[in-house]
Amino acid sequence: MKTVQYSVVIPAFNEEPVIAETYKRLKKVMDEIGEPYELIFINDGSSDRTGEILDEIHHQDRNLKVIHFARNFGHEAATTAGLDYALGQGIVIIDADLQDPPELIPAMIEKWKEGFDVVYGKRKQRKGESVFKKTTSALFYRFLQRMTEINMPADVGDFRLIDRKVADALKNIREKNRYMRGIISWVGFRQTAIEFVREERWAGETKYNVKKLLRLAWDAITAFSYKPLKIATYLGFILSGISFIYLLIVIFEKVFTQ
Repeated sequence: MKTVQYSVVIPAFNEEPVIAETYKRLKKVMDEIGEPYELIFINDGSSDRTGEILDEIHHQDRNLKVIHFARNFGHEAATTAGLDYALGQGIVIIDADLQDPPELIPAMIEKWKEGFDVVYGKRKQRKGESVFKKTTSALFYRFLQRMTEINMPADVGDFRLIDRKVADALKNIREKNRYMRGIISWVGFRQTAIEFVREERWAGETKYNVKKLLRLAWDAITAFSYKPLKIATYLGFILSGISFIYLLIVIFEKVFTQ
């Protein structure tokens, strides 16, 4: 049995319109690289035919593995599961919607072979996104940089290649509410970026609504910043001080106004 050199981890939730095309493009790219690989799709509790299509492909291609979740646990949990099962020395994380181009993977591998432990895709342009989405995303990354002491690069998503030792380090961090981009920055190692143009969705609709984005932002800030805790502490002292002053006023009125 050949040793797996590369693993590609692909979380997928209700991606029926695009999942076959995603597989086709990933397979073409990885076949051209010419080294042993595996494609690990995580079906994150999809309610459409995403899981069925992946199972059908699996019967034809043993390089493809499928992990099925009983319900939708979320993108971060799906990514974590894929990393836990990955066997490769170089592990690529990429979404199933084809906004991040599989064709960039060979360039990431070249950087990895130069000695970088993390090679992430940095978006220099984002096609098909509203002004609101682009603005809030830019503000979020810059706000997060100010709120934390960890260097988390702006305009970077989950699309990246990580070395086996980085994946092993991540296995020791079992937080429930995970912000994977922040955790990978936090564990350290030698990191670099490759710029690319993020395309519009090939098909289907985005799964990140405002509620999910706010939850992700909250997880990121609370996981990597002490400032919310400090603010809560200061507010506690202020409210305690106000309460103490009010108590003195009440006592004074009771004692001296009767």
